[in-house]
Order: sequence, then C-alpha cells, then structure tokens
Amino acid sequence: MARVIHVFRRPDRFVAGTVGQPGDRVFYLQATEAARTVSVLLEKQQVAVLAERLGALLDEVRQRFGAEVPSTAPEEEVDTGPLEVPVDEEFRVGTMGLGWDAESSAVVVELLAITEEEVDESVVLDDTEEGPDAVRVFLTPGQARAFAERAERVVAAGRRPCPLCAEPLDPAGHICPRQNGYRRVETEAS
Repeated sequence: MARVIHVFRRPDRFVAGTVGQPGDRVFYLQATEAARTVSVLLEKQQVAVLAERLGALLDEVRQRFGAEVPSTAPEEEVDTGPLEVPVDEEFRVGTMGLGWDAESSAVVVELLAITEEEVDESVVLDDTEEGPDAVRVFLTPGQARAFAERAERVVAAGRRPCPLCAEPLDPAGHICPRQNGYRRVETEAS
C-alpha cells in the first residue's frame, strides 16, 4: 500500500491539545487547513521534546541564517482554542522530524506513524513512495513559536508535582516514597 503524506503548506492551525482529565489525558497534534483537519496521537514526552526542539531550531535559524524569528509568539498567532471535534486520530506518532526550508522561510514539522520496522532516516522530510504515513506541516517562524509555547503550556497543565518526590499528585491521594509510604497525621495536644 502506498504511503500517505498529509501536507499542510499554509495551515490555519497547528496545535497541541489533550482529551481527558489530568492523570488520564491523551495528547494530540492537530493540523487544519481550509476544511481539512488531521489529528495524530502521541505521548506527552513527545509533545515536550517537539516544543523544546522547535524553540532551539528557531534560535539556531536566527543565528545562522539571520532569519526574522520572534522571541515570543506574536499575538495574532496565539491559539488558545480547543481541539477541533470530533478528534479522529489518523495514526500514532513514532518518529518526528524538524527542518528549515530556506526557500519558503518556513519550519517543517514531520510526524511519522509508528511502525514495527525501523524507520530509515531517508523517509523523513522526503516524498519517497515507501515508508510510514506522515503529516508534514510548514510553519512560519511566528506560528512555530506560538505552537511551541502552547505545547509547553499543555504539557505543564497536568497534575501538580509532589513537593518531596516530584511525582504527580493524584486527586485521590499520593503515596510518597520520600515518606516511606506514610502520611503524617496531626494530633491535637491535650
């Protein structure tokens, strides 16, 4: 079966978002252009890494190529809206690729479907017939900065960390290994 590559050259939106409650969230990236929306499922850590690497890429592009890259997301690019519903996942992301297209002055984000075989690096950011399905999004530097900032907020919006062990606190309670699994009970002095 031929590889399917969803290309978004001028996306109206490219956002990270979640479905579910903290502690039980599912993470998605969603690209929308005109009437077409594609959603892909990925892990929280993948969203965090993508946001971090996008920020580093933008800083490098500014230094090496002298491209005009905003240090913060332009106000008109900030997107705080929810994911478009229904959220139908196209595939689960396995490999991610980032690049800079000097010709169009755009950041290229490519998300490849998880496969059982090892992904050959030549299929990332390429139009070969063989390889996993992919979503390829071209972003202006402002859109890329806005995506990275939103993705960082989405990742940070989870459960608060325990002040002792840094593990996430559940609403139902937390057995902290730093307290040997016990909770201190305060008693009133008589």
